[in-house]
Amino acid sequence: MRSVAILLSAFSAPILMADAFVSVRTSAPIANGRDSRLFSTEEKAAPIVSGEELEKFLTEWDQPLVVDAYATWCGPCLLMAPEFEAAAQELKGKVRFVKLDTDKEEAMAARLNIMGLPTLLFLDQYTPKEDEEEDKNSGAKAVLKGRIEGALRKENIVDLCEHYFFDGPAPQLF
Repeated sequence: MRSVAILLSAFSAPILMADAFVSVRTSAPIANGRDSRLFSTEEKAAPIVSGEELEKFLTEWDQPLVVDAYATWCGPCLLMAPEFEAAAQELKGKVRFVKLDTDKEEAMAARLNIMGLPTLLFLDQYTPKEDEEEDKNSGAKAVLKGRIEGALRKENIVDLCEHYFFDGPAPQLF
């Protein structure tokens, strides 16, 4: 710690570690010493949800749902986050995108059998076949259309949504 204190005392102006990190990692405009993209108050197209909120989405359908199960310490999750948000912006109004922090929502992550990060779940409303009778007392009305473990680019996420939800062609991911 002594070497850190000596090194920091060599600077003529006080510096916060967060400011140093932000100024090194981005060339975005910085207002009041902060990267405006990191501290934005604009509404995200892919909001972070709690386990209870996700449960509500799984029972009250209005659009297909893509869940990004992530952790704040996960490098691939952090790399995919802007790609996931961009896909959510592109498909806004057609597909709902949400993020689930697996560290804060351990019980829901266990219920969803999340074993690797990031995991994308592509869920749609369950509709019974013609010869099946709908059970009004059963819980969630979701069907898992697809599950992908690993970071994806925006184009791949959009292509998977087109395939799973709108009968598009199967994408070539690799």
